[in-house]
Amino acid sequence: MAETVPDSKITGRWADEADADAEAEAEADAAAAAAAGTSSSSEVEINSLTIDESKKVNREELTDPDDSRIEAVTAGDTLYNSAKRFEDLDLSPELLKGLYVEMKFERPSKIQAISLPMILTPPFKNLIAQAHNGSGKTTCFVLGMLSRIDPKQTVPQALCICPTRELAIQNMEVLLKMGKFTGITSELAIPADSANFIPLSRRPPVTAQVVIGTPGTISKWIIGKKLSMSYMKILVFDEADHMLAESGFRDDSVKIMRAIVHSRPDCQVLLFSATFDDAVRAFVDKINKDIFKKDYNQMFVKKEELSLESVKQYKVQCPDELAKLMVIKDKIMELGEKVGQTIIFVRTRNSASALHQSLVSFGYEVTSIQGALKQEDRDKIIKEFKDGLTQVLISTDVLARGFDQSQVNLVVNYDLPVRYGDSSEPDYEVYLHRVGRAGRFGRKGAVFNLLCGYGDKQLMEKIEKYFNCEIVEVGSWNSDEDFRNALQRAGLV
Repeated sequence: MAETVPDSKITGRWADEADADAEAEAEADAAAAAAAGTSSSSEVEINSLTIDESKKVNREELTDPDDSRIEAVTAGDTLYNSAKRFEDLDLSPELLKGLYVEMKFERPSKIQAISLPMILTPPFKNLIAQAHNGSGKTTCFVLGMLSRIDPKQTVPQALCICPTRELAIQNMEVLLKMGKFTGITSELAIPADSANFIPLSRRPPVTAQVVIGTPGTISKWIIGKKLSMSYMKILVFDEADHMLAESGFRDDSVKIMRAIVHSRPDCQVLLFSATFDDAVRAFVDKINKDIFKKDYNQMFVKKEELSLESVKQYKVQCPDELAKLMVIKDKIMELGEKVGQTIIFVRTRNSASALHQSLVSFGYEVTSIQGALKQEDRDKIIKEFKDGLTQVLISTDVLARGFDQSQVNLVVNYDLPVRYGDSSEPDYEVYLHRVGRAGRFGRKGAVFNLLCGYGDKQLMEKIEKYFNCEIVEVGSWNSDEDFRNALQRAGLV
């Protein structure tokens, strides 16, 4: 009999921080899903899809680290050859067509060239993979899932778990695009909006071959016997460091792992993230020994190479809270609109609402997103931003990780990120993820950190020390010229 997964409460928050008087999020209580589509396969002429080896790679697509920066540690005696072309990976003609025609890829990025053979080569060992934002991680695990599906079996065979609904939706968009010609079916497992809510008891069992969703909804589907683990071939954790952190979704993640191992002990597990701290690495080693009881491959990029070189970071000393607001109003809103889209990160939901209201009162069109919003409102705000209908988005850390929008060239840390439960210690991983929202795919970008008081100054000093970098200070918080010069140094104006 398959092991059931008991409900559990999350021990801490990451996506955003509620103020003391905020109500608990209703998101964990909703249980339903939005369905994703299917596509029919078609005849593919592979010769017409292969690329000319002499063609220059488009460097705007991905930010590739050098081979020397990537550390791969393989377990056992399986030999892996780096993939110089997607044809080296023994992919189906339909998948190759999706990569070349829909994704418009020319060849694997360096991260993909090293990790994909480890994912796709039998005996399909588990993999923990860490690489910076914009290096092609999503393609690695989406291609891994699609390549393992048996199209003849209409049962769940691949599962991807993400920390937020926004990231789950984004990953599904990539999967639908890459798998357009395969006929593979897929379904989203995220809290439904009120219009699409269906009680769990009335849901039919999931037959989609790929399921992408958030841990709470996936756990409920497993508990309710709606999502079978019996045919699962590959399990992916996106932003795995948070999924397995004590302050994140560790309890739900481990219980899902146990349920899968109970039904399919040979299921391959992929852990992908831009950051893995020592505590999470130690925990990964422990669960591999205790739950999976087998060795695993590893791939890491050196820590000092994680920060995006194309993004210029600045700090702005503000005498008080009003000065921070004036920087947003007079500098970011006025100068930023000329350089693309902007994300302003705040620490709490109340801060998001207050800043939003202040800017609207000044006559600016901005949107804001945080975890307490209704699902349909969150989806609408993200769609408008991705469609370019809004230029400035205020967000809690619900969008800090994995959110891809190529037109975002400016990030403002209105509040610096701090560790859950310890406001004197920076959250270095979240800071890195926030920085990674600007200058996606190798484009230019700038980050402004607004500092107010001695506490912020100390946090900034710790961030500089941790990443071994000196963040340039903007001369004066109320100087148009100083901000314009900063944007020029970042290559944005």
